[in-house]
Amino acid sequence: MELFDKLYDENEKVQVRFVGFTTETTRYDFGIVYTNMFFGKPLVICMQTGRSTLLDPKDLEDIEHIQTVFRIQERQQAADLVEFFSGALPTVPFEEQYD
Repeated sequence: MELFDKLYDENEKVQVRFVGFTTETTRYDFGIVYTNMFFGKPLVICMQTGRSTLLDPKDLEDIEHIQTVFRIQERQQAADLVEFFSGALPTVPFEEQYD
């Protein structure tokens, strides 16, 4: 008897972007994995803390979500990340993954 049901097991060559930048108060280092998985949302990883999330431009409309995911106390810091990610994330349409 199997202990689990495999949901997916995919191999994909992906583009990864590593970017570091500073604002007036904070340094950031991110890895952004552009993939066709996960509804086309890039996987964004904070290289300093290891926190990660799937993000698309629509997610950036909710600053509180960005604060929660990356555990940012200051709203301005989250706004800075929203500004950065607005230019870094692709604006591809939502892809239906479970057709």
